[in-house]
Amino acid sequence: MNYLSLVFSFTIVMAVEAKLPNIVFILADDLGYGELGCYGQEKINTPVIDQLAAEGMKFTQHYTGAPVCAPARCVLMTGKHLAHAEIRGNRDSGNGKIFPGQWPITADALTIAEVLKKAGYTTGAFGKWGLGPSDSSGDPNKQGFDNYYGFNCQRNAHSFYPPFLDCDGKELSVNKNPVLGHIKKPKGEVNADDYRDENYAPDLILAECLKFIDSNKDNPFFLYLPFVEPHVSMHPPQVWVDKYPKEWDKEPYRGNRGYIPHPRPRAGYAAMISDLDEHIGKVLDRLKKHGIADNTLVIFTSDNGPTHDVGGVDTQFFNSTGGLRGRKGSCYEGGIRVPTIVRWHGMIKPGSSTNAASYFPDWFPTLAAVGRAALDDAPNGNLDGVSLLPVLMGGKIPKRHEPMIWEFSGYGGIVAIRDGKWKALRRGLKREKGPSPWELYDLDTDRNEQNDLAKKNPKIVKQLEKRWLQTRVDEPHFPLPLIENHRGK
Repeated sequence: MNYLSLVFSFTIVMAVEAKLPNIVFILADDLGYGELGCYGQEKINTPVIDQLAAEGMKFTQHYTGAPVCAPARCVLMTGKHLAHAEIRGNRDSGNGKIFPGQWPITADALTIAEVLKKAGYTTGAFGKWGLGPSDSSGDPNKQGFDNYYGFNCQRNAHSFYPPFLDCDGKELSVNKNPVLGHIKKPKGEVNADDYRDENYAPDLILAECLKFIDSNKDNPFFLYLPFVEPHVSMHPPQVWVDKYPKEWDKEPYRGNRGYIPHPRPRAGYAAMISDLDEHIGKVLDRLKKHGIADNTLVIFTSDNGPTHDVGGVDTQFFNSTGGLRGRKGSCYEGGIRVPTIVRWHGMIKPGSSTNAASYFPDWFPTLAAVGRAALDDAPNGNLDGVSLLPVLMGGKIPKRHEPMIWEFSGYGGIVAIRDGKWKALRRGLKREKGPSPWELYDLDTDRNEQNDLAKKNPKIVKQLEKRWLQTRVDEPHFPLPLIENHRGK
């Protein structure tokens, strides 16, 4: 990545805009590629996000950094893919608490928030963090954010009526009778009100987010919004549930596949996405109210593919992956290809789209360039992405110095490598009996990954494997013994 050339190219674009643009990065949780109207969804209503796509650019081949929550967030914040990232799975910190928080990123980690803050941005994060407890090096306030409010621990986020939320290093009690995120199935009638309390966490998080915008409307800000919807448990407001057909649900969900019961699970799931859509609308309305929408870059995406039919979710009913193979926890396209929309009035052509293959590591250099932030503390070798600014301006994506890489230590151990049209994938890297054979797909002709071409193209497989192993850095907290033992020989 040649950062100086990116800055030079972007100077022309920014010559007419003296003021630093605000940046709003919205991250949905477990939202599938096919769960928005603008991506072909036919059952769930998402008018706000669909309008955002009409006003901006839709990405058709954008990928998360990882197939589950915490490592995806690590890749996004640090700009390092999973063969380099500090966090490569959903491991808890081990501090002994009921909600321990996840394994923390280190004090040495450089986040995009730190870079933008140094460039003059006020920074705020509101929602699900998952990169370390408040008393650790991973505390968001120690990683570049001036303000934080939300779920520090992902386990606490399994309920939308939790006992507390985290605010700048403190736990604030929010419900006197909190609802646990995992409750055994009832014997009798399933009543949604039995699983609600006084304060609905997504509304509280939204309120703090809007306060942040109000307080910083006159100065450049970086607003990171990792919303919790539609990750289960299924806790949507009843007003949204009632908007969907009763005939969708013949039987209640009784909690037999984890999380909490719900009387109308299909309607309940759709309601969570509609609730998310409404919350995004309120954020966009607040930008417009203050007259700063035109000078604000808005990015919307998801941390991974849809969940694997737990908690009452029915991904087949909604065609949640848009026909792609795999779901959350998988490195097939359905697990890592995510809906992504970018709006920037006057900069990005409305109603445009791009098929450029891109992923989470690309946002670090992109946002740094947008914010005219120096990357002195992050030399070329420390970032794995390329700036998407040329793409946003209607051009081509810059050439990558290495392939796109996903390495996941969970679900038996998975690796996927994409270079151009080719994607190689291997599962079972932690199984005692050994991994499955390499698979190879031509994504130009086979986006659903139905035709394995590995046996016909062994040289391509070997080349991709070699490039992954050459760049990979061992991570002792998220080991892949089969690979690491092999490399040591």
